[in-house]
Amino acid sequence: MQISEKYNPQETEQKWYNYWLENKYFHSEPNDKPPYTVVIPPPNVTGILHMGHMLNNTIQDVLVRRARMRGFNACWIPGTDHASIATEAKVVAKLKSEGINKSDLTREEFLKHAWDWTHKYGGTILEQLKKLGCSCDWDRTRFTMEDNLSQQVIISFVDLYNKGKIYRGYRMVNWDPEAKTNISDEEVIFKEQNGKLYFLKYKIEGSEEFLSVATTRPETIFGDTAVCINPNDERYAHLKGKNVIVPIVNRVVPIIEDEYVDIEFGTGALKITPAHDVNDYEIGQKHQLKMIDALDDDGNLNEHGLHYAGKNRFDVRKQIAKELEEKDLLLKAEDYVNKVGTSERTGAVIEPKISVQWFLKMSELAKPALDVVMDDEVKFYPEKFKNTYKHWMENIRDWNISRQLWWGQQIPAFYYGTGDEDFVVAETAEEALELAKQKSGKELTLENLRQDQDTLDTWFSAWLWPMSVFEGLLDPENKDIKYYYPTSDLVTAPDIIFFWVARMIMSGLEYKKEVPFKNVYFTGIVRDKQRRKMSKSLGNSPDPIELMEKYGADGVRVGILLSSAAGNDLLFDEDLMLQGRNFMTKIWSAFRLINMWNHEDKPAIATDNQAIEWFENKLNKTIVEINDQFEKFRISDALHLIYKLIWDDFCGWYLEAIKPNYGEGISKEVYDKTIYFFEELMKLLHPFMPFQSEEIWQLISERSIDEALVIAQQKNADSFSEEVIKNFEITAELISGVRNYRQTKGISPREAVEVYTNASEFANEAVVRKLANVSEIYFGQKTDKPSFTFLVGATEVSIPLSENLDLGEEKAKTEEELKYLKGFLISVDKKLSNEKFVANAKPEVVEVERKKQKDAQDKIAILEEKLKSL
Repeated sequence: MQISEKYNPQETEQKWYNYWLENKYFHSEPNDKPPYTVVIPPPNVTGILHMGHMLNNTIQDVLVRRARMRGFNACWIPGTDHASIATEAKVVAKLKSEGINKSDLTREEFLKHAWDWTHKYGGTILEQLKKLGCSCDWDRTRFTMEDNLSQQVIISFVDLYNKGKIYRGYRMVNWDPEAKTNISDEEVIFKEQNGKLYFLKYKIEGSEEFLSVATTRPETIFGDTAVCINPNDERYAHLKGKNVIVPIVNRVVPIIEDEYVDIEFGTGALKITPAHDVNDYEIGQKHQLKMIDALDDDGNLNEHGLHYAGKNRFDVRKQIAKELEEKDLLLKAEDYVNKVGTSERTGAVIEPKISVQWFLKMSELAKPALDVVMDDEVKFYPEKFKNTYKHWMENIRDWNISRQLWWGQQIPAFYYGTGDEDFVVAETAEEALELAKQKSGKELTLENLRQDQDTLDTWFSAWLWPMSVFEGLLDPENKDIKYYYPTSDLVTAPDIIFFWVARMIMSGLEYKKEVPFKNVYFTGIVRDKQRRKMSKSLGNSPDPIELMEKYGADGVRVGILLSSAAGNDLLFDEDLMLQGRNFMTKIWSAFRLINMWNHEDKPAIATDNQAIEWFENKLNKTIVEINDQFEKFRISDALHLIYKLIWDDFCGWYLEAIKPNYGEGISKEVYDKTIYFFEELMKLLHPFMPFQSEEIWQLISERSIDEALVIAQQKNADSFSEEVIKNFEITAELISGVRNYRQTKGISPREAVEVYTNASEFANEAVVRKLANVSEIYFGQKTDKPSFTFLVGATEVSIPLSENLDLGEEKAKTEEELKYLKGFLISVDKKLSNEKFVANAKPEVVEVERKKQKDAQDKIAILEEKLKSL
């Protein structure tokens, strides 16, 4: 068989991916096999692949491919998320570049533009996942805004409303002036910003006295309706019951008392702006203060801002400081570092804002969802994330589920009057009309109904994902939901543990009375060498497509996974990708080497038999270890085991041991066994490196479509002998010792050596003779010649020194080594003679020191004996 000298990923990857798709290897239908189900964390529909996606989806693909090869009916559901805020922002920006404002369009017109945008850019990231090798069931691809999924979102909303778990309320929300919608608490990112702390003068009504009030947001004074002091603050006891005049605004407001005010912080007096601060809102409710909203949806001052009306809040901050100073209403301004809430989606500074919103009561839903995690019905890997989850679930707030956007599922609330309660909730307008007639007692028509303009939070569709992808709320008894649900494993990033993981558990228990998945594997965050999270804005994220073109998809997958332990951040280094590519090269070279050997009809020799016996046992033991690592979701560790098995054990020792001498052929029996081993290694490797493993699998032998590697069954571990494996480890140490002798003495590997040893035999004598190029072994004997001596456990090995060596130089080196070892032994003896150390140190630590002591004593004895012969 002609094997090309170099492996070419670009030629191979598309070829095999198309082959897999054409033969429907990734497609799943319910059958009599046990299911293994994974739902993809749906990426934003208009997004592109970044390194976080690469890590997450590579891990999912490893799990899915391995499950398929272990006899499960594997089903990996792909799909995308409509990403209300992000997508709408992009569509608005596009329209603006064309001279069109969203406000000039009807909702229907805008949604047409949004769908056009989605159809144009929506498939990009899924195509990129195919390039990575993801074995998703593409026939089952879903989108959170498609009709069936949207309908299930509406069903859920109506159901929860009818159960009394969804309500409409006038609350303080986090307003994103750029996206022009509210966002949840979890979507607010607090960042340190340098600013100013302004000390304003609030004059006491009817007096020349003033009260100093500190604020970082002087532009909000237009919404002030009180100044608050602590009732126990003696400094202000004489001001109780009096009023102050708000600077510039000249509004008279009361001085109120509340123990919320910290006497020690600032001046001990707070301006209260109930419409623009969460804490002020609570105080305003408590003291029944008037609420004045001085900002519009764009973050500009409105008519309450007087001569600043229409101006941006941050421009006003600078201008008003200047006006306050000119009017002697500014006592001072100090530099101040403040934590400012920003929108996760747009980066805009959040404005607290009062508005009517829809909320989902969370306390009842949270309790069972907390219990199933704490009781390990849903297991977290790593387990440390249970504490994070517990803290959030025990301090959960009601979920604000409405958004002031058009792209998304429109809230199914229909208004028929002007009163706060003049609305009904229903799945369709026709159902709403009947309910409205009953509730109002009036004869109404569809024209009398107005549907709520808000949409639902994107996460309100995502929380149904493990059920909705199988039409679980549309047809609760269909064959797919009954077979595939609950899903098996979820792979996600820890930063959406609240947004998504917790809420999916809640909805699963609410609607299916079952958890939505059994295990959650939290990946780390991909960071650069400076430990910064990779992002487009920082420009520190490489292009994954370019990496795959440079190193091959397999090389990138291996590079990412070799350094990605569960839950630990991955410090990205392009050298990791190079390591992955080098691994591909190593495997290809090994495959070419095997195929270059002529195989002959002759019996195996002792070296072959010893190598085969060892590697068969080593393979079976490693399979047990790999399975154990997968059970613990230690996927990086599983790959390390396979990497070592192939690179060190198979290529480094096994192939060297069986390699025929120059000009000779290999026993067909040995060749067939070697091919068998290679096939089993490719099966183990396939989930991690699907493309090259499939290429080699197909080159080894002509396969039918039923024999493709992608569906081949991985080998179950047979029994293995620890003794055989241990003996070969000793053999490897012996060979390495002889090789070290040659290297340190500058002796050619071709020059055979004699070996004297106190052992009665070597377990793999034939392998030692071949790989160490040993001409004669004298068991149970010592040489009286000057020699190079080393220990392998209790086995002493001596090699008579070459006659060409300078004995004087060898004696000097030996004396130097002896001096070092004696000094080292003194330090170890001192530590072990310290009763406090022996009593307090862990037993295993003490045992390590005792082993150091014994090794040093043995080596000193050997060197002293050697000096006598020099």
